[in-house]
Amino acid sequence: MVYDFFDSPIGPLVLVADDDDALTQLLLPRHGKPAHVAPEWQRAPARLRDARAQLAAYFAGKLLTFDLSLAPEGTPFQRRVWDALLEIPYGDTTSYLEVARRLRKPSAMRAVGAANGANPIAIIVPCHRVIGADGSLTGYGGGLPAKQWLLAHERHYAPAPLLELRP
Repeated sequence: MVYDFFDSPIGPLVLVADDDDALTQLLLPRHGKPAHVAPEWQRAPARLRDARAQLAAYFAGKLLTFDLSLAPEGTPFQRRVWDALLEIPYGDTTSYLEVARRLRKPSAMRAVGAANGANPIAIIVPCHRVIGADGSLTGYGGGLPAKQWLLAHERHYAPAPLLELRP
């Protein structure tokens, strides 16, 4: 595994990729400090250049959709949830219940919440876009202030909805 750091507006991020340069983790900061880096990982900034460039564009409000090779490790159900998260539009939010319904498992709301919380590639796989059914912010690995910041950032830069023109 290789890694590199990325200084973001929500704190220092750690990017981790496998031997094929697919992103396996994006670790959020804890209390303003970077996440733990495993001693066997090798720092390789050049191999994570594209991921850093796309994150920079995202935080500048110029990138709405990431185009990176991803290889998150998880159960088949977790991977289905993470795939569903990738379908949540930039600047939008949805609830755990709605994600469960999209997976055709409406009673699996808590399992969806657990899978959302286990998402190893935060921001890029946008688990921050999932909120409570009542509109409340729920937990986030990087802390609720980071989740609030990400949602406000995306609302600010989200494109205006297209108006349907009628003849």
